[in-house]
Amino acid sequence: MSSASERREELKAVFHQSQGCVKCPQLAAGRTTVVFGSGHADADLMFVGEAPGANEDKQGVPFVGQAGRLLDTLLGEIGMTRGDVFVVNVLKCRPPGNRDPLPQEIDNCQDYLFRQLELIEPKVVCTLGNFATKLLRADPTGITRLHGRAEERLIGPRRVRLYPIYHPAAALYTPSMLEILRTDFHRLPALLALPAPEQPEPEPVVVEEPEPEPVIPEPELIYEQQLGLF
Repeated sequence: MSSASERREELKAVFHQSQGCVKCPQLAAGRTTVVFGSGHADADLMFVGEAPGANEDKQGVPFVGQAGRLLDTLLGEIGMTRGDVFVVNVLKCRPPGNRDPLPQEIDNCQDYLFRQLELIEPKVVCTLGNFATKLLRADPTGITRLHGRAEERLIGPRRVRLYPIYHPAAALYTPSMLEILRTDFHRLPALLALPAPEQPEPEPVVVEEPEPEPVIPEPELIYEQQLGLF
C-alpha cells in the first residue's frame, strides 16, 4: 500500500500527464487549460461534476462560477470548506459551447478520473448530475431516480460509497430542486462518519518465468553428431 506522500507524487504525475492530453482533438484544440481538479489530496469526500465551463477553462479550477458558489454555500452549511474535499469533472476540458460530453470523450477521459479516485482514496464519492452518475455506476439510470441514495460501488480497483445528488447548476433557478439538493447534502456528514468500505484484495501479480533459450550446439559438435561420432 502506498503512503500518503507517495500517492501525492503519483497524483502530481497524473496531473502533468493530463496537461498534454490530445486524446480528444476538438477539445484539445479549443481549451485554454486542462481542468484537472482541486482540493485536498487525502480528502474523504470527492465531488464529480460533468465538464468545465468558461470560467473553469480560464482559471483551471473546477466549479468557480455560480454553481461553484452554491457548492461552497452548501459545504458551509455542513461545516466544511472547499479545502476539505476534492472536486473534479468527468471531462478535464471544456466542450465547445458547453455542449454535453460525447460518449467517446467520456471514454477517453475516464482513466484520469479513475486514477484520481485510486490515489486520493475518498470514502464517499458524490456524483453531481447525470453524466457523472451514469459513468461511475456504469448504468443508464438517471439522477432523478437515484439522488440521495448511497450505495457501495467498485470503481476501478477501489470500492467507494457512491452518493448521487443533483448538479448545483440545476438548482440555481428552481427553488424546489434547491431544497432537495440541500436535504441530500445534509446527509453527507452521516455518510462520512461511517467506516470506509472494505477494499477488495489486490489481485496477485503473476510473474511469468522466461522460457529458457535453446542451446545451440557449436558447429563442430553438430558436424560430429551428423557423422555419428557420438
